[in-house]
Amino acid sequence: MAYLVSEYDAPSHTFVRREVEALRALGTDVLTLSIIASDEATSILGRPFLAYVSALFAALLGDPVRFLSTWNLARQHRPPGFRGLLWAQFHFVEAIMLARILSQEGAGHLHVHFANSGATVGMLAAHYMRLPWSLTLHGISETDYPAGLLLSEKISKASFVSCASYFMQAQAMRNVSPEHWRKFRIVRCGVDCGRIQSIPVSTTDSGIPRLICVGRLSPEKGHVGLLEVMQRLRDKGVLFDLTLVGDGPSRAAIETLVDRLGLRDRVHFSGYLSESDTLTAIAESDVLVLPSFMEGLPVVLIEAFALGKPVVASRVAGIPELVEHGKSGLLFTPSDLTALEEALNQMLSARGVWTDMGRAGQMRVEDEFELSIAAKIMQQCFLSVHSELDQRGAHA
Repeated sequence: MAYLVSEYDAPSHTFVRREVEALRALGTDVLTLSIIASDEATSILGRPFLAYVSALFAALLGDPVRFLSTWNLARQHRPPGFRGLLWAQFHFVEAIMLARILSQEGAGHLHVHFANSGATVGMLAAHYMRLPWSLTLHGISETDYPAGLLLSEKISKASFVSCASYFMQAQAMRNVSPEHWRKFRIVRCGVDCGRIQSIPVSTTDSGIPRLICVGRLSPEKGHVGLLEVMQRLRDKGVLFDLTLVGDGPSRAAIETLVDRLGLRDRVHFSGYLSESDTLTAIAESDVLVLPSFMEGLPVVLIEAFALGKPVVASRVAGIPELVEHGKSGLLFTPSDLTALEEALNQMLSARGVWTDMGRAGQMRVEDEFELSIAAKIMQQCFLSVHSELDQRGAHA
């Protein structure tokens, strides 16, 4: 098994590393691959120039027809325009290097997370090698331009497509003809409940409630609206402390807004935190709030539930598949700041239900989002593909 992502070390890809570890625990031999240079995976980029030249010549001499077929696929599978054509050449070279690595390592299957340029490289490499490959879809950005433009062909060429939510499965289904619907599987991004629940948890029985918001500081995460709502609540005399965990392109603008709204004494920036430090920060908070405009099914919500924390989150994408409104948290209509204000005000004034809500969320995660369950489903997907290939070979 080979697992490929664009950047294996990325802070937002911790769930990929967890999935790999869980598959290895089940006895699956997994080779980890990263397009961008990585300390934890075999990298495609960052090699000497001659290494790529050597891989290209070896691929051309080894199977010239397949080499040209793969180049033609790269030329076609791209956004329109000169820039798209140029990047297609880079993707082709990366794919040939990836194919060489897969061949040297004896990989029998390639799996790629996210339908981005990394998936393009993976698809091309699998095409050259005639290797079965599969794909995991996570969020709505994978249906946006330019990824969405190329999604249909990726799905048509994949052996199976796992989706982190039914919402994402529906978005993928509308991109392809019904003949490909049989390829879709729901495989949740799992968490190791036992490990997470070993983290000491605290709750504010009295005093100022502690809110936490974890996510990249970028426009789609809805921080600006959240801060405007916090100002309204502050002006109404509602007490709170809010910690923003994460970093990103909007940080300077968000910090300026905090100062302009006079919230510097209520809102704290922790910056980027490691996985363990993020979990500790959630464990030391009372309520997690997620005001995003677009999502897939955020792992941070699953982690908050595993820690027994109630949440306030936007009713968007796959989030309602996890959060039961009024039972494990409160949902509000995305971009409706009045609804967000009402949900937060309700949650902050209902301290007595936090424990019950947190426990309900914890049970939900244990039932469907436990890492070992997700890994077994993924492993079965791989086994089914290769069982089907073996049967075809026997009948050939």
